[in-house]
Amino acid sequence: MIDIKEIILKELKKAGIDTSTVTLAPPKELKNGEYSFFLRDKSADVSKLTSLTHDGGLHKHIERFEVAGPFVNVYLSQHFFTESIKSINTEGTNYGRNAAHKDEKVIVEYTDPNPLKEFHIGHLMSNAVGESLSRLVAWSGATVKRANYQGDVGLHVAKAIWGMQELSGEMPHPKEELNTKAAFLGKAYVHGSNAHEDDEHAKKEIDALNKVIFEKSDPKIMELYDWGRKVSLDYFEIIYAKLGTRFDYYFFESEVAHRGMFIVEEFLKKGVFEKSDGAIVFKGEQYGLHTRVFINSQGLPTYETKELGLNTEKFDRENFDRSIIITAHEQSEYFKVVLKALEFVAPTVANKTKHIAHGMLRFASGKMSSRKGNVIPGDALIVDIEKMVHEKIKDRDTLTDAQKREVMEQVAVGAIKYSILKQSIGKDIIFDMEKSLSFEGDSGPYLQYAHARSQSILEKAKATGITASLAHPEAPGDLEKLLIKFPDIAARAERELGPQQIVTYLTELAATFNAYYAHNPIVLEDNPASPYRVALTQAFNIVMKNGLFLLGIAAPEKM
Repeated sequence: MIDIKEIILKELKKAGIDTSTVTLAPPKELKNGEYSFFLRDKSADVSKLTSLTHDGGLHKHIERFEVAGPFVNVYLSQHFFTESIKSINTEGTNYGRNAAHKDEKVIVEYTDPNPLKEFHIGHLMSNAVGESLSRLVAWSGATVKRANYQGDVGLHVAKAIWGMQELSGEMPHPKEELNTKAAFLGKAYVHGSNAHEDDEHAKKEIDALNKVIFEKSDPKIMELYDWGRKVSLDYFEIIYAKLGTRFDYYFFESEVAHRGMFIVEEFLKKGVFEKSDGAIVFKGEQYGLHTRVFINSQGLPTYETKELGLNTEKFDRENFDRSIIITAHEQSEYFKVVLKALEFVAPTVANKTKHIAHGMLRFASGKMSSRKGNVIPGDALIVDIEKMVHEKIKDRDTLTDAQKREVMEQVAVGAIKYSILKQSIGKDIIFDMEKSLSFEGDSGPYLQYAHARSQSILEKAKATGITASLAHPEAPGDLEKLLIKFPDIAARAERELGPQQIVTYLTELAATFNAYYAHNPIVLEDNPASPYRVALTQAFNIVMKNGLFLLGIAAPEKM
């Protein structure tokens, strides 16, 4: 890949420009060149820059410099664009990668569904954000480990076990499908959760059951627990595979809780924590935060204590340079207190840990609650959208039945991920199923279809005997100018932890390719322009596929 920024800076130095204050960035509009910078050096003789020509030694990759007010725009040469298209087609799946975080080890924790509860749409949010950020960080040279933290002990588990006992007559037969068993667990949790809130006697039973489960003191209860835990974890794996995620580490509350309790008890002696009404708390008011309970009055660890155990355990597994945790923004205040406490018990870990909060996924009915049972399970949402995709493609005789099933799944997941990632991470998402499946723009399927179209063109070119060639390039247009932006866009999206920048870029790129295709016949025998246009289509195909990869979205070859 051509390091064009380095080339531009060398040209600036030749013209006597102080490059220490120069930041090169793509201008907002393609007509203003490929790069632009603000001229802070008021003493610089700009005429020396704008008068540079190829005959005068200007680098072959640069066409000219132009002054636009306080900015200088850089226009690149046709030679540069030709070489860039060649680089894209040569580097393929590696095009656009950078080494900004070479030798770094990063752990990203996301998704975090709780066994014995349904995998809900909030977990889809966390997974889409976490998977994309993991890919962006890895794209910048880091070694990334994906982690999944799951609450397999706690009050929610006690509610589900109590519900299983109450609904024992509805227990699925061992030969029932896994999704049927998982649905029963969801129903049992809702039953137990409602009882815990509405029935004082049931509340006491569930609270007592919580301690039994944590201490593993009743074999019969643990049989139910082991069954429910295994069903949940097995079912989650099916969903992870569909979403394109493979985790390196699975952490469980049951495994980190005792470590967390040890930490709290040790630092209680050192004054970090305090006793209050039979519980152990961290008083955050002195740091502009709030008080949270770490050990409750029953002597059981809370989520906060388990977090201390979890985050120190991560760094015992490997010496990470960074740890990123992704959750819903509802947990933002909670994490502020946890990370402040972590500063006292493990300052190195705290300094390397960053919490990122995503918004909520909402429908017209508003926020949904798994306690009340009106939540849409994440897997059910995918299936509903798959059915809608099927209606769109069922009559396409160019696809086999197996291909239709694959496209249904890829397009459904792509529609959801695009909707989640198209705006900045912290914002809530209003999900519209119909719009999410639009093939007209601003959707995952729109990007996927543009990729599939380019794939079809390349196959037609191959069948026609037209080979991609850059021997006779055309004057660079908007498509060429957008393609070369991909490395910068990917690097910026990683720096700013903003996958929405990839979404915006790919949507513009797809529209530009579609417009190019509409006005420029690509596969025409005996047309001298066809080899170059095929090479350009190949470059688009690669960049679109790489960009979709960074979003965690599949790039179907046929649709």
